[in-house]
Amino acid sequence: MSVELFEKIPNNVNLSSDKRLQRALEQWLPNYIAWWKEMGPEGFQADQVYLRTAISVEANGWAHFDYVRMPEYRWGIFLEPPEPGRIIGFGDHYGDPAWQEVPGEYRQQLRRIIVTQGDTEPASVEQQRLLGQSAPSLYDMRNLFQVNVEEGRHLWAMVYLLHSYFGKDGREEAEAMLERRSGNPDKPRILGAFNEPIKSWLDFYMFTMFTDRDGKFQLCALSESGFDPLSRTCKFMLTEEAHHMFVGETGVDRVVQRTAELMRESGKDDPESVMKQGGIPLDMIQRHLNLWFSLSEDLFGGEVSSNAAEFFAAGLKGRYKEQDHYEDHVALTGTYELLVPHADGHLETQQVPLRNAMNEVLRDGYVADCQRAVDKWNRTLDRVLGPRAEGHKLRLPSRRFHRHIGVYGMESGSFFDPDGHLLSSADWTRRRDHFLPTERDRLYVQALMKPVTEPGKIAGWVAPPARGINGQPFEFEYVKHIVA
Repeated sequence: MSVELFEKIPNNVNLSSDKRLQRALEQWLPNYIAWWKEMGPEGFQADQVYLRTAISVEANGWAHFDYVRMPEYRWGIFLEPPEPGRIIGFGDHYGDPAWQEVPGEYRQQLRRIIVTQGDTEPASVEQQRLLGQSAPSLYDMRNLFQVNVEEGRHLWAMVYLLHSYFGKDGREEAEAMLERRSGNPDKPRILGAFNEPIKSWLDFYMFTMFTDRDGKFQLCALSESGFDPLSRTCKFMLTEEAHHMFVGETGVDRVVQRTAELMRESGKDDPESVMKQGGIPLDMIQRHLNLWFSLSEDLFGGEVSSNAAEFFAAGLKGRYKEQDHYEDHVALTGTYELLVPHADGHLETQQVPLRNAMNEVLRDGYVADCQRAVDKWNRTLDRVLGPRAEGHKLRLPSRRFHRHIGVYGMESGSFFDPDGHLLSSADWTRRRDHFLPTERDRLYVQALMKPVTEPGKIAGWVAPPARGINGQPFEFEYVKHIVA
């Protein structure tokens, strides 16, 4: 696929051959830039940032690294090359040729999927817009801005699909994505986790670890789509998404490492001792982990879902690695075993038709991937603390804990502790502060968020990374910050 790098909108979709589409997207561009300047990273728009920019979709050499001012970043439209003869890989249309145009009978559902995915991208930029002002190092600041500009590019990916395939409705949806605002009571973002405030870098690491990991699984499911342009778009988005999850997984690991180092140096394990040394205690890290894991689990939807069944049947959204992990791609006969709350206060097993449990099937893979990362953090504790690490290990809470939707949702009167045990509403209220970040936690962590802008220096509550970006050392000047 030829890449038009020097067009107003870089792309590999031959945009210049469709003048009407090109004009429409070029008219959307200034509105996007205005949104970016208003809601993008505050206080750093004039800075030179060492960023990677997509220049192709090749496995090697797809990105170029250089200093860029963020408003001048070359956001573009990139799709994976088409697969000749590709067929729909699941559902009622299994074996049919993949759609190159929107199938009329699924137009509304497909638009809903694209809009929901697209809305998450600017939302996270808005949530993180003030974090640069408290970055623990230039390395971290650069990673934040890399995540931000790529979320912006992922918005472009969805807007391209809306403009290209959905006519007037698509153009209106693209405009609406620049009008909603994260946390705005009148025009909030569509999904709950994307309206949560991200005020600290611990929140940011947890968000990119857990919420961006939800994005990985959603994009993988959409990359199986029978609508070929969506599939190809998501496959390339996954290439960039990997860095976002890396930032989160290694970020939490570095916080855990630094806390363990302070515990080792002091010879004391209690949280107050860690706080006196300017670190973040492990119990506080655990409460943040509980929060962001549970919020991110909600993004998969309800455990029993007619929408999920409909999307699968239509060939719009598959399972994670559908072709590699499953033999039955129609899923008409299987069931999924689900524990659900019973009216008399216990959990009982239900057999859910497999298509109706597709959200839960996708969540299974997500939970396993999150557990892998938590195991890695616990190995860091073992490495730094040795035998003292026992009794301090981090863990994932039950998937029933602190849920807001589905059969475990608190709105329906179901409350669970991190072990997955049912609680009364009164017990939940009484014990909540043992499970989730408290106001004291928030104030303490926020007080640690002091900016470090000297190359090679880092805040005392987080360990430096094992290596830098693109072969550069940690001491590299990743952001040339202009002090006002």
